[in-house]
Amino acid sequence: MRVIAVHLLNDYSGSPKVLMQLLKGWVKNDLDTHLYTSGKREGFLSDIVGIQEHFYWYQFAKNPFIRLFFLTFSQMALGFKLLFFLKKTDILYVNTVLPFGAGIVGKIRGCKVVYHIHETSIKPLLLKKFLFGIVRWSASEVVYVSNFLAQQEPMKKKKNVLYNVLENNFVKEATQNRSIQKTTKIVLMICSLKAYKGVHEFVTLARINPQLTFKLIVNANQAEIDAYFSNETIPSNLFLYPVQKNTHPFYKEASVLLNLSDVNLWVETFGLTILEGMAYGLPVIVPPVGGVVELVEEGVNGYMINSKNTNAISEKLNLILNDDSLYQKMCLESIEKSNHFNEEYFENESIKILSN
Repeated sequence: MRVIAVHLLNDYSGSPKVLMQLLKGWVKNDLDTHLYTSGKREGFLSDIVGIQEHFYWYQFAKNPFIRLFFLTFSQMALGFKLLFFLKKTDILYVNTVLPFGAGIVGKIRGCKVVYHIHETSIKPLLLKKFLFGIVRWSASEVVYVSNFLAQQEPMKKKKNVLYNVLENNFVKEATQNRSIQKTTKIVLMICSLKAYKGVHEFVTLARINPQLTFKLIVNANQAEIDAYFSNETIPSNLFLYPVQKNTHPFYKEASVLLNLSDVNLWVETFGLTILEGMAYGLPVIVPPVGGVVELVEEGVNGYMINSKNTNAISEKLNLILNDDSLYQKMCLESIEKSNHFNEEYFENESIKILSN
């Protein structure tokens, strides 16, 4: 069995991390595994042992028109490469809906085309309709990261729900280093440097809670951070960090983990960072809609609150952090919940999807 996985932008965000876990599982099971992704840039998909790498050009651009042009050009280049590489007996595994060139050529070549869908919030709407239209036309079956996403983007295709999980190495390190006894009250958030991810709400929470320490890790470099906050005064209890290869020290010291995505602009389809924080025993506060709610039980291991309601979030933060009994109970519940999302389940289910 030959599996050709395709991803657009190799970076340190959630979707390439999930594909990295899949690739490692396939190699472990002796599958002939190939990866097509964007250039030799650094990210979760870099230097994975046992796979054969192939590269095509793509570059992210902030300007939406230039970005659309780059996407279109990259998919033409990808499609040309795949046209002469794919065999009818191959399984083409397309990660996210963005690499539409792969779906088109996979359909033409008669391959089994599997789409792993992570997203629903794609702008503009016309682009979303085009990308999901290609999926509906070309996919043999689809994989969703949550039941919420499966309901949000229904298709008349064979459907699989494959929850994101934690790597065994991550769980091992978390188990060795986590502690529910905290000396400093630290509120952590890890996200993209986008307004719709709740960055400004996080700053507001830091301002109204000077007694707490806030740490924000964003998927950006220091120059991009400086430019983003150039017209904003950062409170002294808020610390900003560029993209981190190793987030374990941050989870270890944190007390609470937040996800503040704006439900009107961006719906979280799962929430891998929330799951990682839970493995460290962190209570969480997340939006009240999306796949992320499948990880949280209200008042048990966290709370579900609209990110625009910063007063309510502030109230829950102080409730969690000032009640030792409640805090310890929530920590243990978070750990217990995270245990259900393990690598063995993920690997076994992914092999079944490829084999059926």
